Amino acid sequence: MDSPSGSIGTLPRALIAVEPSAEMRLSNPASPASDPKRLDEDAVWRAVETRDRGLDGQVYYAVKTTGIYCLPSCPARKPNRSNVFFYASAAEAEQEGYRPCRRCKPNAEAPASVWAGRVEQACRLMENAETPPALAELAHAVGCSAHHYHRQFKKALGITPRAYAAALQNHRVREALSRGATVTEALYEAGFNSSGRFYSGPSDALGMSPGSIRKGGASEQLTFSTMPCSLGHVLVAASAKGVCAILLGDSAEGLARDLRALFPTASLSEGGAKFAATSAAVVALVDTQNTKTEIPLDIRGTAFQRRVWEALRKIPAGQTQSYSDVAAAIEAPEAVRAVARACAANKLAVAIPCHRIVRRDGSVAGYRWGTARKRALLDREKG
Repeated sequence: MDSPSGSIGTLPRALIAVEPSAEMRLSNPASPASDPKRLDEDAVWRAVETRDRGLDGQVYYAVKTTGIYCLPSCPARKPNRSNVFFYASAAEAEQEGYRPCRRCKPNAEAPASVWAGRVEQACRLMENAETPPALAELAHAVGCSAHHYHRQFKKALGITPRAYAAALQNHRVREALSRGATVTEALYEAGFNSSGRFYSGPSDALGMSPGSIRKGGASEQLTFSTMPCSLGHVLVAASAKGVCAILLGDSAEGLARDLRALFPTASLSEGGAKFAATSAAVVALVDTQNTKTEIPLDIRGTAFQRRVWEALRKIPAGQTQSYSDVAAAIEAPEAVRAVARACAANKLAVAIPCHRIVRRDGSVAGYRWGTARKRALLDREKG
């Protein structure tokens, strides 16, 4: 499983939440399904009788006289009820020796909406577990192989199950520290078996030190300066690690308010002579896209946001891509909306070039600092 880095705000969730029907989760000792959450056979049989596609991929029926299992919507002749058994997954039916039907192909790829529900189910299992469940355990819970589950989870959310689990643990650590728990208490509450496991991960996994979080972030020191540029004004803010915000706006006062809103508990101080070189390098980047001077960055975001931002930084100046292009580049083709949200959350204008993202038809829209600035940046890069 991947390990996410950066502070965790809103945890990634499935793009479409499709929960299995509540009436399917009732006890029935007659069912051969191995899952303790057994199926309501009467409800499933009604779905078979009506060939209800809504339950396809969530439940399967097998006919003992033919040795075949099917989807509820299978167009084959309706079997005798006394010869039918129900299963929560295709894998369970095959373990009992049944073959997949050649007409409805129950072992084929499930619809995207079904997989969204399975991913949502897996996310909730991780959220409710004291320690991160193993990949095989999650795959079994949603009724598929570990490899297939891993691939579909990443396809839906853009990150692996391990990255999601790690992000969830870090989120729990932050919450516990914010309540005043000690670092040790927070780590064990989040499911870390030892402090070594936590500290072996990325050093910036929480966005700031555990002690700073415990104090509400009040101990974090940020230096900033505001300077005029070709696009109005630019504010540059930096932590001890590097530049954490590059904001564009119409006035120094407005940008200062924006910075305070982004870092409400940090201690802010205006930069002096030592900060002048960093500020000048950022202005040169905004005005000329001069990348000769390397600017150290303190990039803060979820694992998914970082993947998106890394993809943005690979887009050459003078070229553009769509949200769909970026989603495909990070191997999450269905996460187009999540990519758009990650672009909107970018706090490092130009350094992370979200201005190079346009609509599929090439039109300009959706820029945090205004479409006029976006057009100006694109026109400048195209020469």
